[in-house]
Amino acid sequence: MSKLHSIRLPHFSASAEQTTRKIPAPEEVAISMAQHIGAPCTPCVEVGDYVKIGQKIGDSEAFMSAPVHASVSGTVKEIKDVMNVGGRLCKTVVITNDNKNVVFDVKPPKADTKEDFIKAVRESGAIGLGGAGFPTHVKLATKDKIDYLLLNGAECEPYITSDYRELMENTDGVMAGIDLIMKMIGIPEAIIGIEEDKPKAIAKLTEICGKYKGISVKKLPGAYPQGAEKVLIHSLTGRIVAEGMLPSNVGCMVMNVSTAGFIHSYIKTGMPLIKRRITIDGNIVNSPGNFFVPIGTLLHNVVGFADVRKQPDRIVLGGPMMGNCAFDPDTPLAKTNNAVLLFADTVERKPTACIRCGRCVRACALNLMPTELESAYDARDAEALEKLKINLCMNCGACSFVCPAKRNLAEKNQLAKDFLRQAKAK
Repeated sequence: MSKLHSIRLPHFSASAEQTTRKIPAPEEVAISMAQHIGAPCTPCVEVGDYVKIGQKIGDSEAFMSAPVHASVSGTVKEIKDVMNVGGRLCKTVVITNDNKNVVFDVKPPKADTKEDFIKAVRESGAIGLGGAGFPTHVKLATKDKIDYLLLNGAECEPYITSDYRELMENTDGVMAGIDLIMKMIGIPEAIIGIEEDKPKAIAKLTEICGKYKGISVKKLPGAYPQGAEKVLIHSLTGRIVAEGMLPSNVGCMVMNVSTAGFIHSYIKTGMPLIKRRITIDGNIVNSPGNFFVPIGTLLHNVVGFADVRKQPDRIVLGGPMMGNCAFDPDTPLAKTNNAVLLFADTVERKPTACIRCGRCVRACALNLMPTELESAYDARDAEALEKLKINLCMNCGACSFVCPAKRNLAEKNQLAKDFLRQAKAK
């Protein structure tokens, strides 16, 4: 099996061995109706309504969508447009917490058949908890024959350890979720991919795999971007997902380990996705750790809870490689946010001329040519961008990271993809 290009990153995993704690529910949450890839939901509550924990507050008739639920009990204060970190305005339901923790009438769903199971997963609001936000029920409903269920436990970005804590603290739940998905969808084999720098998780999961048929653990190199979907598929099976193809087209279904753990919890209890585990870390955080946070918690509540040495000048939602900088302290946390990273004294990158060293090409896991892509975008050459396969770029940021000239190659690639999309639409 050929080896894909990769780079080595410092892990900064100071939070790895800290047991997950719970952040107190805030006085107010703002729950976006756009929590995932696909169609946003429409609010199904109105201002003044009283809602309970786990109650559905937004849904859509679109297949590529997943409902959202209240993470606290209280009164709907307002429904307004809020700009997310991607720069898009999204309908958002603001709930004033009454601190009574009144729970909606949740109960374990009916999931005796494949169809019932997929319907239940949709109702749970499950999405990919690794950050991509793909609605889980859409993956499960594929018509392709699936040979492998691949569980992403790589967690290859610096600082983030939320999936590692899921593996260590909810081992039985993750394994039961994997086993359930295999049985309900009819998948004969599952492989859990974990990076080699997590020996405790590898040992613990390997031992418990003996109780299950068809589930195994594979140790992955501690390299970036090992957790990217196409890279993970190649590392675990040797199969290649070509441009324009989906993992299911090559017989693979990829799922985050935390998503598998949540699915088991939902089928057992009926409580939908209303909270998630996040890592809080960064170069000004005294006590890095992982925390359970209600969906819709405003960013300033999280920052205020963190033990920091000084005020941050940069807050990143997600990892430092693929995350997004928050521009508003009132940004609400979404299902896709697996980390809040706080930094100060950040050094400003000042790009200089390309020295044609080729490091970006050697760093690209998908064998793209970032310098050529940059030139094609600067020239607004849609034909060249398509020939250079810009749409294969997964925006891992490896090219920008290794560039000695500090050029914004990854950012240009994202702009280039949008430009090509618009050019082809004309």
